[in-house]
Amino acid sequence: MPKQKTVVACALGECVHVAGVVNFLRLAEQAGWRTVFLGPAVSIEKAIKAADEENADLLAVSYRLTPETGERLLAQFAEEADDLKSRGVRLAFGGTPPVAERAEKLGFFNAVFNGEQPYEEVLAFLKGEEYHLKDEKDFPQKTIDRIRWKAPYPLLRHHFGLPTMDATIKGIEAIADARILDVISLGIDQDAQENFFHPERQDPRRTGAGGVPVRTVQDYRNLYTASRRGNYPLLRTYSGTDDFIRLAVMYVETINNAWAAIPLFWFNQMDGRGPWDLAGSIREHQSVITWYGERHIPVELNEAHHWGMRDAPDVVFVVSAYLAAYNAKAFGVNDYIAQMMFNSPPGTSDAMDLAKMAAALELTSELEAENFHIWRQTRTGLLSYPLDTNAARAHLAASIYVQMALKPHIVHVVGHTEAHHAATAEDVIDASRMARRAIENALAGQPDMLKDPEIIRRKEELAGEARLTLRAIRNLHAGKEGDPLTSPENLADSIMKGILDAPHLKNNRFARGEIITRILNGACEAVNQQGNKISEADRLEQFI
Repeated sequence: MPKQKTVVACALGECVHVAGVVNFLRLAEQAGWRTVFLGPAVSIEKAIKAADEENADLLAVSYRLTPETGERLLAQFAEEADDLKSRGVRLAFGGTPPVAERAEKLGFFNAVFNGEQPYEEVLAFLKGEEYHLKDEKDFPQKTIDRIRWKAPYPLLRHHFGLPTMDATIKGIEAIADARILDVISLGIDQDAQENFFHPERQDPRRTGAGGVPVRTVQDYRNLYTASRRGNYPLLRTYSGTDDFIRLAVMYVETINNAWAAIPLFWFNQMDGRGPWDLAGSIREHQSVITWYGERHIPVELNEAHHWGMRDAPDVVFVVSAYLAAYNAKAFGVNDYIAQMMFNSPPGTSDAMDLAKMAAALELTSELEAENFHIWRQTRTGLLSYPLDTNAARAHLAASIYVQMALKPHIVHVVGHTEAHHAATAEDVIDASRMARRAIENALAGQPDMLKDPEIIRRKEELAGEARLTLRAIRNLHAGKEGDPLTSPENLADSIMKGILDAPHLKNNRFARGEIITRILNGACEAVNQQGNKISEADRLEQFI
């Protein structure tokens, strides 16, 4: 095992401002360093002596007062610390932009930070990596590589697509130049998702409805070219609603699709977003999951939150999350991205949200194996934003702070403008900055909310109930060949028979839509006609 590196840090001279020093040391600890904090107003002699005594690999000093005074102090420091540097100790400086500018001119420090650098740059320095912020090779272009490179900070992802190609291209350029987002999820209009290879089926009146109207392969290439700047964000998009394999091939060839987002039960005739019937679409989705799995491209099954947005009970959310992961593994995915949408349905409390997600993770973690890895992705509820801008900003930050309890590898930022309009590039950048601050606050020392007894109780309750629901789905397939949890016919039948159900599916020819749900004590529960909570054992008695 390599020796743990040591960093000694302090505010130099008469400077007593140490908040920046403390934040730097927190990052160092996250990068695996042993840290020694000397405090404020430390003399040059004391700082150098401490670096010697602690056998430091790095001495980091700060000064945030008058630039002229700082310049003289740092020149003296450079002279007295020259021997330290010649022995291989690295030197770093942090301060206000005017003082940092003068420190830079000395040409003595290995790194100078003025507070404007993204945390990726600071972490790269601490990890001994180069971070030029100018070349594509500096930014990993595969999802799992980028997750590992950026750890312990999660990747930031945001949906983006405007009603014209020109506006979307300019927006992607602005977002990339802001160097704040790791993944741009292309929002493609509905006609492109369903009819890209069928221009005869396209309706000019629908152009730009729901996203950017891509109509040619070159359109996709142009969108990707727009992202080749700034921090070179990854691009990804949804699997479409028809011609799944043809779209997958094109996505990989044109935008280097970072990962696939594929539903299990949705984007078909059941929700009015595609031409396939329910069982047929499940079979097609399984085929495209296999295609991505064979190419070792990560797959997200954007599944459970569709039930949550339709007011399904929490237990159905948990079951569908498990079924999604189960099918991903069964059809050859190595890296599975588990998406967890909070605040769905609206009215769910933070505590019950966390319990629901913890239950889903507990069940899906049982599927993990050497060739099946689960990467956690969280997001704010699509339908949960208030119209008031200030309230929406507060909701974004609060929701992401709660999500950080799950230690996500990816945070899907849902813009605070969602309730009013599709996010512009400026909206995306603003939302990402708010998200970053919430994430930094959490990583600085968030309480462990998952240890709350009420959250643990609810998590265990949901996990137990979900196992009953899964048993009902298996029993439905009794006496038939094949795996009951991957059979398209059995999965479709589990909806038709009402094992999986949601109130919004009422009058749907593929579903029952008979279940009644209510928010009780912050949780979404199945209830009877009198509004009393009912268990899965009672609700599914005939199947269990």
